[in-house]
Amino acid sequence: MDIVLRAAFLFVFVFVLMRAIGKRELSSLEPFDLVLLIVLGDAIQQGLTQDDYSVTGAVLAVGTIALLQVAVSYTSFRFPRLRPVLDGEPVVIVQDGKAIDKNLRRERLTHDDLAEAARQEQIASLDDVAWAVLEKNGKISFIEK
Repeated sequence: MDIVLRAAFLFVFVFVLMRAIGKRELSSLEPFDLVLLIVLGDAIQQGLTQDDYSVTGAVLAVGTIALLQVAVSYTSFRFPRLRPVLDGEPVVIVQDGKAIDKNLRRERLTHDDLAEAARQEQIASLDDVAWAVLEKNGKISFIEK
């Protein structure tokens, strides 16, 4: 039972941590970020199972995390008002060719990040963009004029 409680606590901790990190950072992992995620996973494993290396302990830990993930997914589906909290919301970052600085700051994006994403979509200038939206998964969608 101790492993189940630790798994539930660590699930909530990691869920809140990932929401705090932000969608843009998670969508564009640099090699150093990947190493940090691996270290984070190892640290969580140590806190989760402590000295229990049994198959039963592993099944309990993984099963608890999987069950909690399904519960979060179902809750998001069943209760639309909780969806923004659980899944996040898309954010408009460009409107009529003008970057919305307040939203860029909130999402920790620079104008250079925005220009780079536009270039990757074959858009030469933000003046050609009607809307740009930072989606829930961290990708930027562009709608040209």
